[in-house]
Amino acid sequence: MKNESTVEEFVAKTHHVKNQPASIAPHLLEDDDEYSVQIFYYPWYGNPEFDYGKYYHWNHRFIPHWDPNISKNYPTGFHVPPLDIGSNFYPFLGPYSSRNPAVIEQHMKWMSSAGIDVVIVSWFPPEISDEQGHPWDDLIPTLLDVAAKYRMKLSFHMEPYKNRNGESLRTDIEYIIDKYGNHSALYRMKRPKSRKTTNDEKNSRRDQYLPLLYFYDSYLVSSDEWKKLTGPSGELTVRDSKYDVLFIGLLVKSEDRHSLLAAGFDGFYTYFTAKGFSYGSTPSSWPSLSAFCRKNGLVFIPSVGPGYDDRRVRPWNAANYRDRMNGKYYADMFEMAHIAKVNIITITSFNEWHEGTQIEPAIPFTNNNTGFVYSTYDQGPEQYLHQTLDLVKKYFTPMHRIAPEKIVNIVK
Repeated sequence: MKNESTVEEFVAKTHHVKNQPASIAPHLLEDDDEYSVQIFYYPWYGNPEFDYGKYYHWNHRFIPHWDPNISKNYPTGFHVPPLDIGSNFYPFLGPYSSRNPAVIEQHMKWMSSAGIDVVIVSWFPPEISDEQGHPWDDLIPTLLDVAAKYRMKLSFHMEPYKNRNGESLRTDIEYIIDKYGNHSALYRMKRPKSRKTTNDEKNSRRDQYLPLLYFYDSYLVSSDEWKKLTGPSGELTVRDSKYDVLFIGLLVKSEDRHSLLAAGFDGFYTYFTAKGFSYGSTPSSWPSLSAFCRKNGLVFIPSVGPGYDDRRVRPWNAANYRDRMNGKYYADMFEMAHIAKVNIITITSFNEWHEGTQIEPAIPFTNNNTGFVYSTYDQGPEQYLHQTLDLVKKYFTPMHRIAPEKIVNIVK
């Protein structure tokens, strides 16, 4: 669930309107024209066995509508795992803990098998988390190691928090680079031509590749604060230093392209995948956004997803439900990303179960206490892993790569 307070604000404004070997994933070639398929990953789930005797996130609260007269017609309180969870789908692994080493291993196998290059991990600074979870920065070393084992890279999805500003963001970037910057699995992308400096010829090959960070809800921080970091002469600038990174901001509205460019971002992504929910999540807008980025030396990274269903945490939000259509919704978004002529796409998501965007395997399940029947995938638990690989091969695999013919026995 992405920062529910700001999502609710935006919804309020728009509401009317067993396993495959590691070698299956080809090595990510960091090159100008190389495709990259990246996926948002959430390590915020907990259960009593691994998380201090408690469930986290599976027991998600019912988020009230902003209008009390509407909210009173819907459930309140929290879900009660393991039979009752905050999702319309039920995971193949059950209400797992993100701290379970076996879960981490299985997740990385699945993502690698589906043709994923980069795992984009939701991240808060140490000792901070969203209100439904508890801090997980201590998991990052393990996630990096296991991603490397399956020949994938890892990037960071920088989540918003109270009083986030230029100074705190500089601290966050320093922390990530100092603690994780030397790990072989940290995703780096070649410095855009628009970012080349006078010292480029003297820089090593590694210096030509910068860590790429996604900044969720970037619009909550003022342009002036961002420019302190992104401007070559900004008072907190990271440019041409050991802390230099590629800043990827969130585009929601059409005009965000101009504000992100002015704020010094290196590119933008769209995250949301409910078509029509925002300008950024409307695939017909992607060719225009892609052309704008090419003209201005930015990186455009559209987000695709299999559908959207958050009615188990926002039961009043049926207007933004998007049916999976047995995979057609997902395939159509992939095709539009291809038409937009992009090299990098992001998938929302591997395991954002609350919003029903996950491609992680799900199983048929009924809560015998309440009679609630969870939604299922039409073609079996691993349908969207198979489909992801098929779509990656169809639209985002260069001819010189040799991709596997199929995923075999992902779920046994």
